[in-house]
Amino acid sequence: MESLGSLELARLLLAITALLVAAHAVGYLAHRFGQPRVIGEIVGGLLLGPTVLGAIAPGLHDQVFPASGPVPLVLDAMYQLGLLLLMFSAGSEIRSSFQADERRTVATVTVTGMVVPFLVGLGFVTLLPEGAHVGTAGDRTAFVLVFALAIAVTSIPVISRIMFDLGILETAFARIVLAVAVLEDVAIYVLLAIALGLVAGGSGEGVGLPALLGLEPGSAASIGFHVAATLAFLGVALWVGPPIYRSMLRFRFNVVKRGSAIAFQIVFMLAVTMVAVALDVVPLLGAFVAGIVVSSAEATTGAEAARETIRSFSFAFFIPLYFAIVGLRLDLLDGFEPLFFLLFLLVACVAKYASVWIGARWAGESRSGAHNLGVALNARGGPGIVLASVAFDAGIVDGGFYAVLVMLAIVTSLVAGSWLGRVVRTGAPLR
Repeated sequence: MESLGSLELARLLLAITALLVAAHAVGYLAHRFGQPRVIGEIVGGLLLGPTVLGAIAPGLHDQVFPASGPVPLVLDAMYQLGLLLLMFSAGSEIRSSFQADERRTVATVTVTGMVVPFLVGLGFVTLLPEGAHVGTAGDRTAFVLVFALAIAVTSIPVISRIMFDLGILETAFARIVLAVAVLEDVAIYVLLAIALGLVAGGSGEGVGLPALLGLEPGSAASIGFHVAATLAFLGVALWVGPPIYRSMLRFRFNVVKRGSAIAFQIVFMLAVTMVAVALDVVPLLGAFVAGIVVSSAEATTGAEAARETIRSFSFAFFIPLYFAIVGLRLDLLDGFEPLFFLLFLLVACVAKYASVWIGARWAGESRSGAHNLGVALNARGGPGIVLASVAFDAGIVDGGFYAVLVMLAIVTSLVAGSWLGRVVRTGAPLR
């Protein structure tokens, strides 16, 4: 393999530096104005992409971010690693999200807040012209599934960060929001994995166990295998994963753990992800499950310090880089339809808010509490962006709908952050 030349290395370092500076600088400004850092990180990448820098100085944009060569390949590898670390971090947040109380509200809001918006999405998508916004894979069924998921999704990372910044993360309101978001995100990532399976068997390359079994990518047998493998992987990993992980930590000849507890958690994440790939299950679900397993074992293994170190570095380098590249790929000047975006935003927000509000009221929450839950759970944030980027990479959606999904995540997160901040500042009760 040919090594990077001096010019390519200089371009790569310049591209990484520019993305990190833009992500952290604009992320800091967003935080100062009471908004989630992730929004600023995406906007930072947007400023360097075709929407701003590419329109103002296309020559400079092409020099820093060339369309071919080693630079986009390395950036794509960092993008994928950032996605895996984001999913690992999201999974690791689940342990502290569930509490014994408020179960009725959590159960009711999860059902209404997930099922009703998903059904609204299935109805709304029938109004689109045939083939509209379907990606290069040309799979209408996968597109419909992603379309409905985009309306139903809620963000764990963004809403938890908003509530942490507001100092309400330990409240009953926050516990309800995070518990509902956890349950929704597990369902959404499983359904996303199935959607990817509809597009040529997940990977589209006929790899892993389906290839050994001779299943043709995209066939009915391959799709059925993929759905079964996804559900089996999730169930088995959550069942046997924690005891296996604890046994590995106690194994006296575990030289990786003895050398570095941090390295061992990363190796474990990669190993679980590789098992997912071998089964032709989407890699992000493997990283997500690995985070849940590591977090669930922390109480008895004392591994929390290592996880927090991984999380801190990931949120300093790989994850901001991932979100900045999401913004870098966003082109609001080519294929983006503002009127369609506004309609989609209206339908998504009304469906999510109304379904959560009704579920909360059925569970006995006050009107103001149901209202606050409806606004908070409308934040699409990280999962909405992951849904957009993964679906776009797989060819399920086109560039125009990718831009709609990213903008939906940005706008809903901004609204949720602003509303909850106002409630906290006025001293009004959240429930």
